[in-house]
Amino acid sequence: MKQSLAGLSILLVDDHALVRMGLRALLESAGAQVLGEADNGEEALRLYDETRPDVLILDLYMPGMGGFATLERLRARHPAARVLILSAHHEVAMPVRALRIGALGYLCKRSAPQEFVKAVRQIGNNQRYLDPQLAQQVALAQLGGAADPSEALTDKEFAIFLQLAQGHSVNEVAEELHLSPSTVGTHLYHIKQKLNAQNAAELALIAVRCGLIDV
Repeated sequence: MKQSLAGLSILLVDDHALVRMGLRALLESAGAQVLGEADNGEEALRLYDETRPDVLILDLYMPGMGGFATLERLRARHPAARVLILSAHHEVAMPVRALRIGALGYLCKRSAPQEFVKAVRQIGNNQRYLDPQLAQQVALAQLGGAADPSEALTDKEFAIFLQLAQGHSVNEVAEELHLSPSTVGTHLYHIKQKLNAQNAAELALIAVRCGLIDV
């Protein structure tokens, strides 16, 4: 039976216009109303304040403010926000982190269209959703503690870790996350201590090994 999204309002956040176009067509064909689209985190937060959608569909990796930082700020402003992470990344650390920060659901982009509609409907009903192909791994990771070395980090440290691992400088990270360079430097010291890393190259290696960034 075809699933209906009638009555649900959606905000789409993805930096690829073609992806947004396809998602919008799928959502609208199921009866949802797409209130707006954004291709970066800053615009997503602005549009959310303006439109207050039932569901925010959020990509993780975008230019500027990434999905984790966007989610963290959104939840600080709107604790009841219902967010579905739709990501190309299927490493278990990603959904574990996203759910911990406050996402209500996580779905991989490789999923079938009907699974996407199902996920949006459940999030719209304020029910948690997790990609069936990841559910068992996530459950085991949560039962067993840390899914990977980065789980030792706080949410702020994790956001900084990802930026540094991708080659951004301390000053660039500070500007991106609206922190002072000295604050980022302090976080960097703790990150290296927790992950037993000596420099940025080793941080990048840890991130690649855990599937958090592409090589």
